[in-house]
Amino acid sequence: MTIRKVETNLCAIATKAIDNSKGNDEFITHLQTLNSNEIDIAVFKLEQLITPQIDCTKCGNCCKSLMINVEEIEAVNVANFLKLERKEFDKKFIEKSENGKMVINKIPCHFLEDNKCTIYQNRFAGCKEFPALHLPQIQKRLFTIFMHYGSCPIIFNVMEELKDVVGFE
Repeated sequence: MTIRKVETNLCAIATKAIDNSKGNDEFITHLQTLNSNEIDIAVFKLEQLITPQIDCTKCGNCCKSLMINVEEIEAVNVANFLKLERKEFDKKFIEKSENGKMVINKIPCHFLEDNKCTIYQNRFAGCKEFPALHLPQIQKRLFTIFMHYGSCPIIFNVMEELKDVVGFE
């Protein structure tokens, strides 16, 4: 599988995302008609080819826009890493719902500095997972994927290449 030149210019990606919005709606509808396993395999392969060509520290858009869920063990680990008491960590960085669910309380993320994660080795699962193109059942997540199409170079390039792979015009 060969791919065209990877687009990394964030302004160009944002502009193309606007220009492609109607076509992308049609593309999403088209993808829903195809074999789910075949789509997953194609996306996995494309993601493996494209991701190494993208320097995420030139972008950081995910850290500037995602609301990140935090699990208890993650909060403990990051608090320890930062040498903070857990209560202090929560007060400074966490918002809790009435049922105890936790999210980072600020967007962009507190831990983003010069487009780099200051807690990278201890980052949260949602951060490690993004853009989640390595996970199965792509068809069930197309809304979320295309929500980030205009801001994530990995998603943008994988989806553009996928159009060719599946023969979408």
